[in-house]
Amino acid sequence: MRWTECISDAISYIEENIAQELTIEDIARQVHISPFYFQKGFALLCDFTVSDYIRCRRLALAGSELAASDEKIIDIALKYGYDSPDSFTKAFTRFHGCTPTAVRKDGAGIKSFAPLSVKFILEGGYSMDYRIVEKDAFTVIGLQRTFKYENAAQQVPMLWSEFQQMPERGSICPMYGINSDESMQGNEFEYLIADNYNAAMDIPLGFVTKQIPKFTWAVFSCKGEMPQVMQDVNKKIYSEWLPNSKDYEIAAGYCIEMYDDPAKFANGVQDKNYYSEIWIPVKKK
Repeated sequence: MRWTECISDAISYIEENIAQELTIEDIARQVHISPFYFQKGFALLCDFTVSDYIRCRRLALAGSELAASDEKIIDIALKYGYDSPDSFTKAFTRFHGCTPTAVRKDGAGIKSFAPLSVKFILEGGYSMDYRIVEKDAFTVIGLQRTFKYENAAQQVPMLWSEFQQMPERGSICPMYGINSDESMQGNEFEYLIADNYNAAMDIPLGFVTKQIPKFTWAVFSCKGEMPQVMQDVNKKIYSEWLPNSKDYEIAAGYCIEMYDDPAKFANGVQDKNYYSEIWIPVKKK
């Protein structure tokens, strides 16, 4: 199944069950994709996390019901997954810019948030620079944290700032950004800012070592200013390369970003020639 079809089917399932309990695992199961790659692909193709999309749809529908019906506010709150008036009021106000009471009593305006509609658009006609590489297991050392998918976009950059300010990291260079969810079933993943590990190295306090298994990797070249070039290539991998690859499919819950040394480029990571890579583990179909 193409990624566009998977996302479209997922959106339909969400809409049909919007007032029911929805988990990432249930939605991914409906479209026959692991939760790991479903969440990653959804966010890249739709510009929303799955959780953000569900939250916005529920709040939009709650606003419509408040404005058009006499149903009690608490009943609407419970219907859309809020277990207290306070939590519903806070979320509603952040989304709509007014309280539920203001909508009901004063006719305050509300915001709409329409369901996503996935359309097939003929694209391509360009070349993606990639190669298939057989790589033995290797060990890295770095700073690791566990993140939930729904707030990773805010927390991962904070981890990078923390890493850059740690004098104890010594000679450890940020060569890799490693995203892993080995079970491919959860709402969380491990993220590691890492360098290649040498057994003679001391392991700084707070740092860990991790062995990356032997895989066949599809390695995609990225040339240009960060982070935009890597975001663009990532989106093309999921929207065009994976759906159209006749030979390969995703093999495991890993994604590795490899960064060249910024000192080699006049403008560092903002140089138009800056080089980085995205590694995806693949297997023959």
